[in-house]
This record gives sequence, structure tokens and C-alpha cells, in this order.
Amino acid sequence: MAVRRRRRQGGQEPAWYDEEAGRLVRPYTVSNGRTRPTAHLDLLTMVMATGRRPEPGQGPDHVQVLGLCSGPVSVAEIAAHIGLPAAVTKVLLADLVDCGALTARAPATVAPGPASRTDRDLLEAVLHGLRKRL
Repeated sequence: MAVRRRRRQGGQEPAWYDEEAGRLVRPYTVSNGRTRPTAHLDLLTMVMATGRRPEPGQGPDHVQVLGLCSGPVSVAEIAAHIGLPAAVTKVLLADLVDCGALTARAPATVAPGPASRTDRDLLEAVLHGLRKRL
């Protein structure tokens, strides 16, 4: 088993990786065993840093997540960048929202009506164009 140390982005503390197994710190340890976030976040929720620092008890994963939130970014993008399951990412983000280091905005919903209906002719034209390219 080849274990190696790798520096995280931004010169943070080193993360431990196994060449075959990946991250050696399991996701439930990152979230302190919690599986549910304290704030409602879905994969399309946009989060952004407020400029406040995370609380002292929060770990390096919180700092890493906060570093990714300089502009509006979705929960799904953050989960992809840090390589953790979405549920764990939501717990980390909710911690940062609770301490005021992040703001969260739910995705906009489209009100039912003519503008929200799918235009079948447009979809068929797109499908025809895609088939033509193949």
C-alpha cells in the first residue's frame, strides 16, 4: 500500500491519500458523524463567502470549502471540487452558513405558465440537429 502526503491547494495542512483507496480520512469523520445539515441546501443552492472567518473549532475541510466560495458557486460544484459526497458537503456548508461565513440562496423556481412549458418544436429541432452531427 503506497501512502503519500500531498499538500492541499493554498498551502493548507497536508492531506493523506492512498494511491489505490483515495482519501484516507473517511467522509463521516469530516462531518463529525453528522449526516444531516442544519440548513436546507440542495445541489443547486448557491453559496458565497461573506468575509467572516470560520469558527475556531471548524477543521481544514471547512477552510478549504470556504476558499472555493469567493463567488457564487453551487453545492454540487463544491462537492465535485473537494471530492466528498454531497451529503457531507452539505453538512460542511451548513456549518459555515450557521456561523455567518457563508450565505446561501435557493435556486430560482419558474412559476407555472406559458413561459415554463417546454416547446416541443424546439426540442425536436435540437434533437434533429444532434442526430445530423452524428
